[in-house]
Amino acid sequence: MNSASYHQITHLPNRTIELDGQTYLYFSGTAYLGLPQNPAFQALIQEGLHAYGSVYGSSRNGNLQLRIYEQAEAKLAAWTGSEAALTLSSGMLAGQAAIRQLMLDGYEFVYSPDVHPAVWHVPQVSIPAVSFEDWVENLVKSSSFQDTAKVCLVTNSVDALRGKLYAFDWIKRLPETREWVLLVDDSHGLGVIGEEGKGIWGQIPSVSHVRVIVTASLAKAMGLPGGVLFSDKNTLQKIRSTAYFGGCSPIAPDHLYAYLHATDLYAEAYQRLAYNVHQCAAQLAPLGLFNASNALFPVFYTPHDDLYPFLLQRGIFVYSFAYPKPTDRANTRIVLSAWHTEKDIETLVEACRAFAETRR
Repeated sequence: MNSASYHQITHLPNRTIELDGQTYLYFSGTAYLGLPQNPAFQALIQEGLHAYGSVYGSSRNGNLQLRIYEQAEAKLAAWTGSEAALTLSSGMLAGQAAIRQLMLDGYEFVYSPDVHPAVWHVPQVSIPAVSFEDWVENLVKSSSFQDTAKVCLVTNSVDALRGKLYAFDWIKRLPETREWVLLVDDSHGLGVIGEEGKGIWGQIPSVSHVRVIVTASLAKAMGLPGGVLFSDKNTLQKIRSTAYFGGCSPIAPDHLYAYLHATDLYAEAYQRLAYNVHQCAAQLAPLGLFNASNALFPVFYTPHDDLYPFLLQRGIFVYSFAYPKPTDRANTRIVLSAWHTEKDIETLVEACRAFAETRR
């Protein structure tokens, strides 16, 4: 990677960062609910650290188990509305645990556009170069699966790079002559989308011939260093019984302690984020710089990559780098968090308005 393409700091980002002796407003990252720098949340982690230490050096399937894992998983499942939940030490690991089990079960994988590498079954897969909507239409009309009994459809819950939410009513149109699994990566949705930020689970229709597995990183909006799977109890028990899961170190228990005691903090942060998104969306939309995004999602994508250096010169740092591969085109977007103030948003909008004037 070219050293000129990135910057380094020595502290955790908040609503501002200190870079080369200058303070910048920070509109990047994925800490949508602002929990990593929330003093009350940090205090809960400290309480958990004193009670459980920094890690639990054992297998989740060992003969001595910490009850806090089952408590946290029960709360996660009840909150989202799923039948069960299973935590792992990262979102990538959660996705791979699900994919590996489905591989053993003999499923064929069909990938949607821009699906995250966490749920690829091999290091490189064929990703359709079409819109999500076109992919859906091609899928439901396709006859290419007639000789395949078991198909797993793999997708994201949102296009986080471009701030777009996906709908899933189309699964009702999948033929009943086949056994389907819908595997959805909700890493950028959990804590942000759905009723009170409960994620994609409640937005997916219940269809008898489609089994649903939702996987997510907890290290984004949820502020926890781990991952989670949501599905029916039988599916998750099957995954838990594998050597792959048994050999994994579990998520740090001090953070699960914080999660169990942070119900009010999550609710307050979600309300602050929703307010910020509405305020920002209303003011940025008339500028014509950003793709039309869902008003409830805190990402504002722009095809104008030169907005990044323009804002940087004015003390505003936004997301702009190639992802997921260094060879990909840079993706430029503004990311809001619950920690941003009305003044922060006002400053951002004024700078974007000035940039828009240069385009006329």
